Amino acid sequence: MQELPLGHDLSHNDSALEEVIGWIVEQDPSGSRMAKVFRETFDQLYDGQRTGRYRWDQLYKTEKTHFGTLIEINLQREFDFSDGLLMDYQIAGHEVDCKYSATGSWMLPPESIDHLILGSVASDEKSKWSMGLVRASAENRNVGMNRDQKGTLNALGKRRIRWIRKDAPMPPNVLLHISENEVAKIFAPRSGQARINQLFRIATNRRISRNVVATVAQQSDYMKRVRANGGARSTLQSEGIIILSGDYKRQVNIALELGCAIPHEGELVSTRVVRADIAMANSVELDGGRWVADAGYHGSAAPAPTIRNQ
Repeated sequence: MQELPLGHDLSHNDSALEEVIGWIVEQDPSGSRMAKVFRETFDQLYDGQRTGRYRWDQLYKTEKTHFGTLIEINLQREFDFSDGLLMDYQIAGHEVDCKYSATGSWMLPPESIDHLILGSVASDEKSKWSMGLVRASAENRNVGMNRDQKGTLNALGKRRIRWIRKDAPMPPNVLLHISENEVAKIFAPRSGQARINQLFRIATNRRISRNVVATVAQQSDYMKRVRANGGARSTLQSEGIIILSGDYKRQVNIALELGCAIPHEGELVSTRVVRADIAMANSVELDGGRWVADAGYHGSAAPAPTIRNQ
């Protein structure tokens, strides 16, 4: 396919733009693949297993700048975009430049003029991401006054962005959705196992990713700290807490029956449970007894049932 002639902006009637959007939507109709890329890129920069970092403001300025490069690389790996001859990618036969900005103000170099821009913005704190497509035509672009003449989209260009996804959900970073006091309690113990126990004890009924587990444990065998036989599952069982994994259909179904947060693949959810004296809504049969999530219901106190990987 041929690119549109240089010097012409057809953002409001741009067949190449429509073909690129169509290709991306066909590959990722729900947006879940894009969301995963943004989640993994934040986690890649934090490098929590080695550093214990989990927030954007803990990064160095140079690391924040590197986020755009990582997004470009990780999107290409996920979607197998072809290398562009002039820009970053070729998508549906068209040259496309990839841009990221935490504020949504994409910097457009002179060489991007008249080409398609695949621009994105994301916030880990809000668990949101957006991605749109626009042509960097002269009428859509401010002329940069700096030495390299990089510009940005003007008001017209911003209005012409075709959003593929706008403020779409991203897998959450649970450490950003609990209080600073709770985070401090989680990180207070010296041992990785004790910190993991605190994580599942405090952040109940929330989706917890493997990366958060690695960040809290700061050990190479971090998932071992979750399992039974000495891990959090066996320690917290005596406190009436179960840990459910999104990797097992049965455990996902248990979460559904209990009415608690649903773990996705690669995620865990802990919840306190108590015995139910009678069959009731949002209860589940486990270990020969019926259980409900402990949300103010006063059932008989007992250790939590054993959760099996099935």
